[in-house]
Amino acid sequence: MEGLSRTNLVSDTFYGTRDDITEQFGIMWGQIKAPLIVPLLRISVFLCLAMSVMLFIERVYMFVVITLLKVFGSKPQKRYKWEPLKDDVELGNSSYPMVLVQIPMYNEKEVYQLSIGAACGLSWPSDRIIVQVLDDSTDPITKNLVEIECQRWASKGINIKYEVRDNRSGYKAGALKEGLKHSYVKQCDFVAIFDADFQPEPDFLWQTIPFLVHNPELSLVQARWKYVNADECLMTRMQEMSLDYHFSVEQEVGSSTHAFFGFNGTAGVWRIAAIDEAGGWKDRTTVEDMDLAVRASLKGWKFLFLGSVKVKNELPSTLKAYRYQQHRWSCGPANLFRKMCMEIIRNKKVSLWKKVHVIYSFFFVRKVVAHIVTFVFYVVVLPATVLVPEVEVPKWGAVYIPAIITLLNAVGTPRSLHLLVFWILFENVMSLHRTKATFIGLLEAGRVNEWIVTEKLGDALKLKSATKAFKKHRMRLGDRIHLLEFAAGAYLFFCGCYDIAFGTNHYFLYLFIQAFAFLIVGFGYVGTFVPNS
Repeated sequence: MEGLSRTNLVSDTFYGTRDDITEQFGIMWGQIKAPLIVPLLRISVFLCLAMSVMLFIERVYMFVVITLLKVFGSKPQKRYKWEPLKDDVELGNSSYPMVLVQIPMYNEKEVYQLSIGAACGLSWPSDRIIVQVLDDSTDPITKNLVEIECQRWASKGINIKYEVRDNRSGYKAGALKEGLKHSYVKQCDFVAIFDADFQPEPDFLWQTIPFLVHNPELSLVQARWKYVNADECLMTRMQEMSLDYHFSVEQEVGSSTHAFFGFNGTAGVWRIAAIDEAGGWKDRTTVEDMDLAVRASLKGWKFLFLGSVKVKNELPSTLKAYRYQQHRWSCGPANLFRKMCMEIIRNKKVSLWKKVHVIYSFFFVRKVVAHIVTFVFYVVVLPATVLVPEVEVPKWGAVYIPAIITLLNAVGTPRSLHLLVFWILFENVMSLHRTKATFIGLLEAGRVNEWIVTEKLGDALKLKSATKAFKKHRMRLGDRIHLLEFAAGAYLFFCGCYDIAFGTNHYFLYLFIQAFAFLIVGFGYVGTFVPNS
């Protein structure tokens, strides 16, 4: 009896203490809620709604422009002069411009043969083309293999140069810059750039170079990407949807309305004189391609996007590789915006309308607002209104605007419309890392210049499905778990439970599904699901 009474005493003490803590928390929450939490949340809702409207107007504008382009058939050949280059009996091959093909690579053991082979297979007069392999590899085995491959093509009569550096200063920008310093480059008029996993078709130069030859105001011709592994898993299908919209809408609209868009860093041909006039390659950010494009545009040069010309490449097929890529693609533009905003404003060579387009539309809305509003509004603020019912979000901001934006984003990949819900959930999850990277870029914080080369598998993709199960068991738990996703998932799950118990907003279904998506990514399983079609 004495032991039983002692147990009851401990139990009563525990529950009493728990009730006291809960009561104290409730009192504290009540004291700070009205004077602090409610006003802050209302301000946050207002700012998020304002950013949503900005993004909505931008998406609708681009949809209208792309629709008009389709209806009236505004093709590049109508906007710019294009004629096939012909042989000159008197001048011979010297009538063709000299073309340099650059292939920067870093420890690309799985794909170096594909890219070098494709570049050496480009159709162009053999004495008017130079293939330049810029190898920054630190792995001696890979370096030796790349050099042997270059020697093999040289023995077949291909004018190929194998160039290495003592260090990786400037990363890709540094390699491209050093590549243009070689004496044999002085005779070249244009430079085509391909990353190590890109495989251009043999007629690539015949389709792109004539635009540059016949239109001296053009400095860049950008081709579209074609993904060889889009159907590998659900994550690659999501990437395809995002990138298809970027190319088929954003790049096309920029090219047709302002003759400006961001160079994609690969699958494009530059006029070397334009690169020189713009100040050459700079390594001040992780988006050296966009940096060069903005500076060239400020010098008055025009760009052309050719959606009909597609170059095969590989999408990141692991979550780790994709996260590193998205960090670079989100942090770099934000950092470049910080560095170049005043330079763009002070520029006197371009029109005010183009300045507004570059600063507001290209940088602020697409590279800053789009990332921040997706995470802050749909993952943080909207769920928080469940906990603070005094703050309401109008239905047009919570439902109608995001629904329309989503549908407009889906036009780029009609075949994946049935995956739209998965794409929304995945984009919301990835917005966490994009938002973090955006603030790192804007504030120039610690990882602002972090450059990690995206892992490529090449021919290993064919073997990946056979070895996937084996690799799953070998992967360490610490490599798979992502704490930030878990924290976001737990927050959304808590808000969903609260909404069921006490709320009136009825967001619980969205909150639970989005929480589940965060937890799936938190466990690193997003790359293992394969869609049926």
